[in-house]
Amino acid sequence: MNPYVVPGLVVVILATVAIGAYGLRFARTTSDFLVASRSVSPAWNAAAISGEYLSAASFLGVAGLILRYGVDVLWYPVGFAAGYLALLLFVAAPLRRSGAFTLPDFCEVRLRSPLLRRLATVFVVFIGCLYLVPQLQGAGLTFTTVAGGSYVWGALLVGLVVTANVALGGMRAITFVQAFQYWLKLTALAVPVIFLVLQWQSDGRPAIDPPGGPVFPAATTVTFDDAARITLPDGTVDEVEAGAERTYPAGSPVPDVDTVDDQRGTDWLLPGGDDSLFATYSLILATFLGTMGLPHVLVRFYTNPDGASARRTTLVVLGLVGLFYLFPTLYGVLGRVWAPHLLMTGRTDAVVLILPEAALGGGTLGRLLGALVTAGALAAFLSTSSGILTSVAGVVFTDVLRAERSERGGSVRDFRLATVLAAVVPIVLSIYVANMDVSRVVGLAFAVAASSFCPLLVLGIWWRGLTDVGAAAGVLAGGGAAMAAVLITVLGPPLTGWPAQMIGQPAAWTVPLAFAVMIVGSLATSRRVPKDVGATMLRLHAPESLRL
Repeated sequence: MNPYVVPGLVVVILATVAIGAYGLRFARTTSDFLVASRSVSPAWNAAAISGEYLSAASFLGVAGLILRYGVDVLWYPVGFAAGYLALLLFVAAPLRRSGAFTLPDFCEVRLRSPLLRRLATVFVVFIGCLYLVPQLQGAGLTFTTVAGGSYVWGALLVGLVVTANVALGGMRAITFVQAFQYWLKLTALAVPVIFLVLQWQSDGRPAIDPPGGPVFPAATTVTFDDAARITLPDGTVDEVEAGAERTYPAGSPVPDVDTVDDQRGTDWLLPGGDDSLFATYSLILATFLGTMGLPHVLVRFYTNPDGASARRTTLVVLGLVGLFYLFPTLYGVLGRVWAPHLLMTGRTDAVVLILPEAALGGGTLGRLLGALVTAGALAAFLSTSSGILTSVAGVVFTDVLRAERSERGGSVRDFRLATVLAAVVPIVLSIYVANMDVSRVVGLAFAVAASSFCPLLVLGIWWRGLTDVGAAAGVLAGGGAAMAAVLITVLGPPLTGWPAQMIGQPAAWTVPLAFAVMIVGSLATSRRVPKDVGATMLRLHAPESLRL
């Protein structure tokens, strides 16, 4: 076990708690807890947005997917980063000018519909849980992989730290925490990559240690789901049947397996066949449009002083996020050289965590870099979980607790109660879903967001003719279909062929469905267009300097 890992994790947790405690000094009112009193500068907000957006799926999952599937999944980091371009062009400034605190608030400001507000609340909670569970799952994976600890205790520890930070300091404190954690995550990935790239020899070949090729770092038992042909380094061929197990001792060379891409070949760098084209386009659509529908991203734009600041914030975020995604991609490529055994065990999400030691050996340098990467992974779980929990807690506070008590203002104590209520279900679920693919589930959360809030925001901001009935019908049709696809993917039986692609990557048909239903439904109920739609549209689009 790496002796530097646990001290590194403790330092990150203590730093998170200390910065949160510092931010608590400035959190006094419910506005501080919900939107930091709308006083966060573009630079701070951009770092905080990047910190919460770059989640376990970004830090661990993207590298794992590239390790497993090659260029077919490069659209994940491209789409995750490019989504902010759509947010910049269509949503950021008008959303801030709306004066809303949450997405359900925007629904009522724009369409004056309590029913649509309640529907939006349901989707915020669903997307929040779907996004938060993989963060806690990634925390458990990290504690199991590199600290030798319990998966359950890892998930619980991160869940409790995040809940305490959000409950005590709200958005004001979390802003400082997430800005710090972005730079920690970037450093944790960038520094080890520099050392890993330096391992390449002058003739362009990777310097693998030991010279004979990659080895199993510990005794490993592999269960083969399908029949396979295993070619050992000495040329011996081992034919195995589906369900068979093979145990490899620590230090033994990693064999080639013909049911897994050739670990040292280049076929994995080639795109897949035509049958993956639908899934690829669907993935692009989900990641590109889903960003503008993620509640924990959108709530950050309510914290800017004005619409112009929201635009500047988004522009800076594009640069910060794009810079970050260069590094998980490199980890996925380098994992093929130094850690191909992860393809056999299926633990590809762990490639970022084990790559430094696998490439540099068990010496002091390899262990220090391994501890640094682990600290960055913990920062990813903490920052994203904090942002998600803040957005969900804000909705529970404004649309559940405050509504039940018939209070206009609400109290800080109510917000803290809402935080605890919002955290309970994801923490419990994370304990029972240890085997979910981190990036796959987060990708589905993007699909739900793209199929529900993206059409609602785009049409609500840019089309005067949207009605409450049309908006609700579109959210139910597109978002509901995406929800069903998520539940079938996570809980249903394995699918094959076209059904598997349409359910596994549903955005290509659920997003157009949502837009179509909203437009047709609004045209059919045009008499329900709010009477003050002109004033509302002027409020959304007129710069603050032009207002009387």
